[in-house]
Amino acid sequence: MDHAVAERFAQDWIDAWNAHDLERVLAHYADDFEMSSPVIVEVAGEASGCLRGKEAVAAYWRKALELMPDLRFELLSVLVGVDSVVLHYRGARSRAAAEVFHFGRDGRVVRAFAHYGA
Repeated sequence: MDHAVAERFAQDWIDAWNAHDLERVLAHYADDFEMSSPVIVEVAGEASGCLRGKEAVAAYWRKALELMPDLRFELLSVLVGVDSVVLHYRGARSRAAAEVFHFGRDGRVVRAFAHYGA
């Protein structure tokens, strides 16, 4: 992973979310990707906080967008690792957030982990 690729991913990911374009958001992910988030427990009712596959995550994100029709993200920083990127951003209700994205060989996300401030 290099910084230019990470920056392009970050900007398109933020832009897609801010447009509420779920198909564009999902295009960044492998079909069987895994998503972990404490919000999954609240919104999807999944006690493990983890969902697998585009269909399951799409249903969760669709519901989240319905609950927060004015959702907007503000990108604060992009951190690059080995086959991974961390996006630090301001999310719903100006809450601090960071997401860790692990990429597969095809350049799509295979695992993502969301973290939120108080």
